Amino acid sequence: MFTLAITRKPGDDFAMGLTTASLGPPDYGLMTHQHETYVETLRSLGLEVIELEPLPGYPDAHFVEDTAIVTPRVAIVTNPGAEARRGEQEAMAPVLAQYRKIAHIHPPGTLDGGDVLAVDNHFFIGISHRTNNEGANQLGRILEQHDHIWTPVPVEAGLHLKSGVNYLGDDTLILTKTFAELDIFTPYRKMVLDPDEAYAGNTLLINNTLIMPAGFPKTKKKLEALKREIIELDISEARKMDGGLTCMSLRF
Repeated sequence: MFTLAITRKPGDDFAMGLTTASLGPPDYGLMTHQHETYVETLRSLGLEVIELEPLPGYPDAHFVEDTAIVTPRVAIVTNPGAEARRGEQEAMAPVLAQYRKIAHIHPPGTLDGGDVLAVDNHFFIGISHRTNNEGANQLGRILEQHDHIWTPVPVEAGLHLKSGVNYLGDDTLILTKTFAELDIFTPYRKMVLDPDEAYAGNTLLINNTLIMPAGFPKTKKKLEALKREIIELDISEARKMDGGLTCMSLRF
């Protein structure tokens, strides 16, 4: 049950952030509006939301999920895989220290929070362009010290693990066909995405409500079978910057 979320307002330089998308230039005014709607949605679901101010010099800093992994016992501050983002995690550490004991990922390990999927007590850690084996192993050792289990997952397509697989509760994953074929996910029920709606895999479970990106009718129809409340949010501008619903908050 989530009760608290940490977010960061997008800075007016957010369009200078890292992106591999080819969806046109993002609009700051629209991004600000969409982010505010996202925050209000979290609040409407009963979460207290801490809104941090923009972080000068770090145009991707509103994607706060990449800076830390928060468990019931410890918050692990990452070492982002993109050099341009290193420093965001240092600004997040003192905020998290108010709520959790802090651990850190150290070089040469790199780790982005977007590569870490928690399924109850089991943490899947994506090995991607942003998270290397050393970073995953460091995180795994920390998790083991706090009675969690973990499994590395190869990320062959997409920026992060959670770009293509997320947890919907009740032992159910929403995921792309590539991830669905991995043996490590055999124990779970799978909701496999249509290839043309792969972006909708970044769906966020907040307690008993699913928040999904707007504009993916086939995925919405599949999600309706779960009998949970569904909220659709337009996050077009975050998408232009390789962002999604999960990466705009830290939830615990």
